[in-house]
Amino acid sequence: MLIGKNAGFELATPVGLALAGLFAAASGLRLMPRAAERVLRFAWLLVGGLSALIAAWAIVSLAEVAPLSGELGTEQLDGWQTALAIVGVVSYAAAAIGYYRLYRRRQAQFLLVVAVAFALLAEAMLVIVFARNWRVSWWEWHLLMLVAFVAIAVAARTEWHEERFSPLYLDETLAGTREVSVMFADLEGFTSFSERTPPARVAAMLNGYYRRLVPLLEADGGVVHQIIGDAVMVIFNQNGDQDDHAARAARTALAFQAAATEVAESHADWPRFRAGVNSGEVLAGVVGGPSGHRKHGVVGDTVNLAARLEAAAPAAGVVVGAETAAALPPGAVLERLPPLEVKGKEEPVEAYLLHSLQMA
Repeated sequence: MLIGKNAGFELATPVGLALAGLFAAASGLRLMPRAAERVLRFAWLLVGGLSALIAAWAIVSLAEVAPLSGELGTEQLDGWQTALAIVGVVSYAAAAIGYYRLYRRRQAQFLLVVAVAFALLAEAMLVIVFARNWRVSWWEWHLLMLVAFVAIAVAARTEWHEERFSPLYLDETLAGTREVSVMFADLEGFTSFSERTPPARVAAMLNGYYRRLVPLLEADGGVVHQIIGDAVMVIFNQNGDQDDHAARAARTALAFQAAATEVAESHADWPRFRAGVNSGEVLAGVVGGPSGHRKHGVVGDTVNLAARLEAAAPAAGVVVGAETAAALPPGAVLERLPPLEVKGKEEPVEAYLLHSLQMA
C-alpha cells in the first residue's frame, strides 16, 4: 500500500500522453506499401513492448523502487512535465498536421475530427505544465482529453459500420489491383426447396450448414466477403499476403464440400452445395458511397467468372478456372470439362472439375 504521493503515479499520465503522441505522429506519416507491410508484420513487437513498459511502470511504482519512489519536489515535477509537454505538443501537432493533410486529399469528415482531437491533446499537454491538482487548470486538461476521445468515438460511430475506419486506409488498400482467388458456393435447388418448406425449417437448414462451414472457410486464410441466403463468396489474398492463394482456395473448396456432404448425410431432402473457384487480377478496395454502405471487396471479370463457374458445377462438386488450375501443385487431380458457354463471354471458357489436391 502506498503512503503519500509517488513519482510513478504523478508522472504516469503525462508520460502516457507523450508516448501516445509519438505513436500518433508516426500514424500520420505517409508510408510506402512495403514500409506499411513491415510495420504490420512487426506490430506485435510494438504492442508487446508497450504492454511490457506499462506493466513495468506499474510494478516499479507500486513497489516504490527508484527512480519512481517518493514524492517529487515542485521544481522536479515541473521540469519533468515541461519536458514531456514539449514531446507531446510536438508529436500531437505533427499528427494533427498529418491527418489534416489527409483530410484535404480525401475530404472525409472523420479525418478532420481526428486532426482536431490531436490538436486538443496537444493543448492538454501544454496545460499540464501549469496545472495544479484540483484547481481549474487540473480540470481543464482532463476535459480536453475527454473531448478529444469522445469526438473520435462519436465520429467513428457515425461512419458506416462495415468499414468504419476506411478513411485511414492506405491508398493501395482503398483501391489497387491485386491477384486473388475467389470462391463462390450456393445450394443447387435452393429455390424449389424454399417453395415447399416452411421458412423456419429453411433457416434451420442454412444454420445447420453454416455453423460447420463458415469457420472452415476462414481456417486457411479466406475472407468471407458475404453470405446472401444460400450463397457464399470467399476471397483469398485480399490483403496481398498469400502467394499460394489458388491452392488455398482450391483446398478450402474441397474441404467445404466434404464437410457439407457430412452435414447433409442425415438430411436426405436438403439441397447440396456446388462451388466454383477462379483466380486472376481484380480491383481490391473500398466500394460504396461516401455516406455509408461501404465494404472492402474485389471487383472485376475474375469475380464474375468465379460466379459463372460455380453455377456450372455439379452438386457437391468444385469447378475451377484455367488460371486456378495452372497455379495448383502437381498433385491436383483435374478433369477437363467441355468448353463452357458463359453469359457475358464471347468465347467458351476453359474449366476443370477438381477431384482432389495433394500438397507437396
